[in-house]
Amino acid sequence: MAERRPRGYNVHREILDEGAVDELAEKTDSKMPLSQKVKNSLRCSGPRVKSCFLSSVPVFSWLPRYSLRDNYLGDLISGLSVGIMQLPQGMAYALLAAVPPVYGLYSSFYPVLIYFIFGTSKHISVGTYAVMSVMIGGVIERIAPDSSFMIWDNTTNSSIVDILARDDERVRVAAAVTCLSGLFQILLGLIHFGFVVTYLSEPLVRGYTTGAAIHVIVSQLKYTFGINPKRYSGAFSLLYTVLEVCYLIPQTNVGTLVTSIVAIVGLILTKELNAYLSKKLPIPIPVELLGIVIATVISWQVNLEEKYGVDVVGLIPSGLQPPVVPKLSLFGQVIGDAFALAVVGYGIAISLGRIFALKYGYKVDSNQELIALGLSNTVGGFFQCFAISCSMSRTMVQESTGGKTQVAGALSAMIILIITLWIGALFEDLPKAVLAAIIYVNLHGMMKQFMDIPALWKSNKVDMLVWVVTFVLTCLFNPDLGLAASIAFSMLTVIFRTQLPTYSILGQVPDTDVYRPQEEYNQVRQVPGILIFRSSATLYFANAEMYQEALGEKSGIDITKQLSAKKKLEDKRKRLEKKNAKKAKKEAKKNVDMEGTEHRDVAVIEVFAEPDPSLPTAIILDLSPVNFLDTVGVKTLRGIRKDYGQIGIEVVLAGCQTGVVDNLQTGGFFNETVTRSCLFSSVHDAVLFCQSSKTHDYDKEKSFKKNKDVVHDKQSLMEQIIFLGEIGRDRSDTLLSPEMNGGQYSDGAPDPTPAQHSSSLQDTHPVLPSHEPQGRSQEGGPAVMDSSLYTKGQLNSVLKNFYTCTIESILSESITKWMGSATMQVQLALRRVVRSAERWTLFCLGIKTADDTSGSGCSVVMK
Repeated sequence: MAERRPRGYNVHREILDEGAVDELAEKTDSKMPLSQKVKNSLRCSGPRVKSCFLSSVPVFSWLPRYSLRDNYLGDLISGLSVGIMQLPQGMAYALLAAVPPVYGLYSSFYPVLIYFIFGTSKHISVGTYAVMSVMIGGVIERIAPDSSFMIWDNTTNSSIVDILARDDERVRVAAAVTCLSGLFQILLGLIHFGFVVTYLSEPLVRGYTTGAAIHVIVSQLKYTFGINPKRYSGAFSLLYTVLEVCYLIPQTNVGTLVTSIVAIVGLILTKELNAYLSKKLPIPIPVELLGIVIATVISWQVNLEEKYGVDVVGLIPSGLQPPVVPKLSLFGQVIGDAFALAVVGYGIAISLGRIFALKYGYKVDSNQELIALGLSNTVGGFFQCFAISCSMSRTMVQESTGGKTQVAGALSAMIILIITLWIGALFEDLPKAVLAAIIYVNLHGMMKQFMDIPALWKSNKVDMLVWVVTFVLTCLFNPDLGLAASIAFSMLTVIFRTQLPTYSILGQVPDTDVYRPQEEYNQVRQVPGILIFRSSATLYFANAEMYQEALGEKSGIDITKQLSAKKKLEDKRKRLEKKNAKKAKKEAKKNVDMEGTEHRDVAVIEVFAEPDPSLPTAIILDLSPVNFLDTVGVKTLRGIRKDYGQIGIEVVLAGCQTGVVDNLQTGGFFNETVTRSCLFSSVHDAVLFCQSSKTHDYDKEKSFKKNKDVVHDKQSLMEQIIFLGEIGRDRSDTLLSPEMNGGQYSDGAPDPTPAQHSSSLQDTHPVLPSHEPQGRSQEGGPAVMDSSLYTKGQLNSVLKNFYTCTIESILSESITKWMGSATMQVQLALRRVVRSAERWTLFCLGIKTADDTSGSGCSVVMK
């Protein structure tokens, strides 16, 4: 195969967040209101009624278009072959269900006709099935055991089983559980609950059927050895039965054992010959039919029952039974078993149906299949049938012999009808050991499923574990309890896999917009300053806490420690501010002349904390594997964004599906400060956004570093705010003449005289020395204010720090806290500073420093 030549592409567009994508693509609200849905569902029209009728009764949609020329020959041969197979299998599986063999023939007739009318699969062969039969047999043995029908035999002076009464009661139990399981299937189909079969994964079904096959084999051992062990039910009944059989092996009937061995060997050899000649024969050899015919003839001629004590089928009544209403009083005792039968029967039938539908290119309606099987079992319950499903062996024969439509199933039912009406009585001398041998041989396909274990070990060890556990649970418990336990275990594996996903830190493939886990690729590199985190599973309550822990572990950020350290610094800053505020209040009340007094103490306040260079500036959460978010998941993402945001790390989301965005919306993730601008369509969009945001923050931080975040002065920050507030008012009016403001300040106060300037400054800020402004000289020189109290360059630094730091703080939340604890005088000064922001800009840009002769002072020169 030639190597594919790589092709490049180039896309130039803006960085798109979720809001921009919605606006660009013009997102619409596609959700239909519930009232509209109800209205549409109740709307009736001629085409809709016709479509509903044809979908409910599919036979009227495909039968009028049936092509005799294309299909009749294949369906005829297939129907004859399957009908011949139904005879021995129906009688044999009736023994599994603990009912007389003739009821197996009934179960191969009525349900098949019903499915012909309502079914949608063209190739499956419904009828008796070993797993369903053994499940029904377990129910019957529990409700109608032999011990309940013991009578005294005066001839032998011992207790014997009243077989007629026992069989009648067992038929009633089988009919009741079958009818109830059918009602369950109909109900599930009407509410469109066909997806329930999705919980039956292929490893689970194959492990379950293999375990059920073990139950079938053990239940037939009594017919193979000619013994009569005690029947057990409930948990561990299989083990008890095996122990009982082992105990009774010395009582084996030799004639029965020889019959079983000969029948098993003959059936196996014939089946192998059948497989060898399958390509040369137009139709397969009817192995089971030949077996029961030969065995019946030999038993009748040799008289195996009387001479060797071989158990035979016995009386087979001719004709059909009239319908009988199932015994409703039994429904309460079999409701759990009926539901298990409904699920298992449907799961096996729909699995095979989908396989052949995919192979031959047609569609199987899962909900209609539920209704079809439900009607088959419900109607069959009225005619003393037991629950049916799809048989793999008969389906393979029906498909391999050319069957193309449901007509093949109807023809097989006609074969069973003919046998039941006229031929059934000929098989009264058939040994039950031969029927058991037929069951053993037909189960060889299920026994081959043990080869799934090594195959699953190589492909998926979790599926292999599901197979093994399902098999073990089915063997240890009854098939119904084993199914429930197996489904529970299978669901737990799904939960565990979502609780233990793979967490990865993604890196960028060089010169691409592709991001892959760093630990799995050698050439991917982490984007500097940006951490990209991804989980392989969805985010919900079961793994939300582990998601947070994995994020902290992969990023190396102990968020709890970081928040604790930040809280301590915050508390320390608040205590220092409170202390300085009290000091400013006390000094403001003092009316003493501090002129000439030197203050060497320095108040240090950290206004902006230096960011930790080891921490990333942004974290991108890749949510592309997430298909839904519950309230816990939304709360987790909201907490992550808040916590990491408090330590200066921006958190954004990428790859959110539409449903996930809706979950975020309904879960309260967005608010006034958190909008859809933090959601990005791809990881690369998020990376570009974070990089551009990082560059902007770097330029801003660089401008801050020019002015130290520490204020050195003899007075507190509050004192400086008061001082600068008054200086700003005074000096800004020197720059902007009163004529520009109509003879008034911006706050409405009249233009003060030079003397009022000095008085205001001294009254408001007692620490400031009194002085007389020089005003402008005759030559137009600058007005100079001598501030001998401040050292060289100190006032210049204070002014710069104030403009770059304090004005920014006024616009933040922290200034609100300062104003809350400051005096009325400080609040008034802050308001004046805010109103004079433009004047301060001109004022600060016009500062010049000049050394005095003593080196201990500075001059402020106003241009």
